[in-house]
Amino acid sequence: MNIFKLWFGLKLWQKVLIGMVLGILAGHYLEDDAQMLKPFGTVFVNMIKMVVVPLVFFSILNGISSIGDANTFGRIGGKAALMYLCTTMIAITIGLSFATYFEPGVGLNIVLTDTQNSNEAQPLSKILMELIPPNPFDAMAKGNTVQVVVFAFFTGFALILIGDRGKEVKDFVVSATHLVFKMIELVIKLTPYGVFAIMTWVVGHYGLDVVLSLGKFVAVVVGALATQYLIYGILLLFVGRLNPIPFYKNMIETQAVAFATISSKATLPTAMKELRMKVGVSKQSSSFILPLGAAMNMDGVSIYLGICTVFFAQIIGMELSWMQYGIIMLTATVGSIGAAGFPGGSMVMMGMVLTSVGLPIEGVSLILGVDRFLEMIRTVINITGDCTVTVLVDSWEKTLNKKVYYSDEEDEEDND
Repeated sequence: MNIFKLWFGLKLWQKVLIGMVLGILAGHYLEDDAQMLKPFGTVFVNMIKMVVVPLVFFSILNGISSIGDANTFGRIGGKAALMYLCTTMIAITIGLSFATYFEPGVGLNIVLTDTQNSNEAQPLSKILMELIPPNPFDAMAKGNTVQVVVFAFFTGFALILIGDRGKEVKDFVVSATHLVFKMIELVIKLTPYGVFAIMTWVVGHYGLDVVLSLGKFVAVVVGALATQYLIYGILLLFVGRLNPIPFYKNMIETQAVAFATISSKATLPTAMKELRMKVGVSKQSSSFILPLGAAMNMDGVSIYLGICTVFFAQIIGMELSWMQYGIIMLTATVGSIGAAGFPGGSMVMMGMVLTSVGLPIEGVSLILGVDRFLEMIRTVINITGDCTVTVLVDSWEKTLNKKVYYSDEEDEEDND
């Protein structure tokens, strides 16, 4: 009884970390037998996916409709879009710089083999055209969250323009948002158990030794991601005039969930809660800016796409020109936007980036063994970047509660 009492007295992030550690140990010792826990992890991930589209749609729609006028909507949205673009460009620059300086692919005698058909390259023009959903309900059914975001933006802006005539719709949106958050709350309480099942299967299936075979590549990626993580603190300090330490401290639970679930969108409920309750971000910003970033801003993916492209070029001995570096920056930006916020999204978009500079997409098969582990870290960077921009914009709008931001007190709702 004491063990159960202790367990239920822990905070969610503590349970998640324990679940990860136990999953790693179980996967290491169970090896092939870890396969039996995969269905439990799949069920948990499916439950998250089940509520992600309603969450993204209603949270953004609720955030936009609560703004009240088109000018405010344009001002806040413009600031958020500009900051997301800036952090993405910084991320790509860091990735290209690390890969060029440390040369992880130089000296590797590896023959590129065939890859999966799912990594087909998409033309840049097609990706841009597909931002607009011809059928928004089909986009929701297929889980195309970028198109869902566009439709939510369009609907929310129209609600602002019709004013009081849309009051009944706005009331429905508010109620639906509360319903979705309650559903998310129920699913998130299962996170420690889902994480245990996922980690057990991942470690048992891939093993920990696979990372050693591409050690330098992994080290360069992790180093670039860590640098981007520190950049967020610098932005908070010099751009937002905020001490970054409280922000990093209060993002632990969000980052733990991101690391375990490998999904920025699955981490949204936890991130929203922590930003509001611990960081002092307004409900308007957390409901509007954060979901927008989770659907369209992926700094970790940008870094990864840049490093992988240079890495494959170094393996085959290809010298990249300045123009090709520019093309990589453009396609990696679009690729990070187009990548789904679920496991494997960056691998799908990598084909577009590689073919844009004449590199064979067969190289993707080379990194599949270590991609799963790196994706966990990338997701932490993705959601941390989204939260950073949300805090910055909220601070500029003078709606950030700095008393809460600098408070060390923890809300009772953080106990699960």
